[in-house]
Amino acid sequence: MKLLALRGATTVDADTKADISERTQTLVTQMLERNGIGHDQLVSILFTATDDLHAEFPAAAARALGLGDVPLICARELDITHGMKMCIRVMMHFYGDQHAHRQTLRALDEYVVSHHNARAGTGAAAGAAAIGGVRFSKVTTPFGK
Repeated sequence: MKLLALRGATTVDADTKADISERTQTLVTQMLERNGIGHDQLVSILFTATDDLHAEFPAAAARALGLGDVPLICARELDITHGMKMCIRVMMHFYGDQHAHRQTLRALDEYVVSHHNARAGTGAAAGAAAIGGVRFSKVTTPFGK
């Protein structure tokens, strides 16, 4: 098993505790379930939030899912003029099989892109797929070969 990282992001409609908690929990749950990542495989989770979100810590939402024993930290996203607003990003570190997780994400990307395109009538964004305010990216290996 290798140490891997999985990235995801979501946006909220309003800066409220309920919106931040619900979207963060949805994103974290989908990342875990769709990639077959068990609680015992988790190493840490890093959350960032854009400068326009103040109502809740995204890590608090993850703790409410039972992840209180996993190291969680929140940070402020860079305030870039053309950057996405009302956005929460997640980088999840875990031990797993890189090939298996890449296959799962490839299938997820195909489903999400086709579903999103059908709803929006547009092409997919390069490098990621989005639906319902939730974005997923590829599994990366920051450590090891």
